[in-house]
Amino acid sequence: MAERGLYGLVAEFDRPEALLAAARQARAAGYTRFEAYSPFPIDGLSEAVGFREPWTPLATLLGGIVGAAAGYGMQVYTSLAFPILIGGRPTIAPPAFALITFELMVLFAVLASVATMLLRNGLPRLSHPLFDVATFHLASLNKFFLVIEARDRRFDEANSRRFLEGLGPLRIDAAVVPQAALPETPS
Repeated sequence: MAERGLYGLVAEFDRPEALLAAARQARAAGYTRFEAYSPFPIDGLSEAVGFREPWTPLATLLGGIVGAAAGYGMQVYTSLAFPILIGGRPTIAPPAFALITFELMVLFAVLASVATMLLRNGLPRLSHPLFDVATFHLASLNKFFLVIEARDRRFDEANSRRFLEGLGPLRIDAAVVPQAALPETPS
């Protein structure tokens, strides 16, 4: 069997309040690389895990600006390169350009938003180390999970396990990742 590395420790809880309290205590203890999983949204959980996502709104804005500029610029270029002078119509007619400008703004904003979301979430990902944890499938039904990742600067397997045990979970599992998926370390 291939050698495996530790992805993190997974604590299972049976109530949303317990997960919220555990996330707040993990943040207070100095952990920064941890994630909470719940079958439904929990008020205050995103703040408790320190969720901040400035990239997707910024990418959406930039995509919209680029799309509007591209749509308007394309029409201005076409009107100047191939002018059609009929009945006193101006060569560059902004009211006539509004529809294409708006449509390309929306298209580019949506594409930038979706692309950023996929990249920031590490998708598409066909497998994740948490999927191998025996009870993790219950995260979509009726259980709540807190995962402290091994790449956290405060992570020490023994100390982190003791910390999680102090939170009163139903169980604690270790999530492992195949050695082939771990980054190479120079020897």
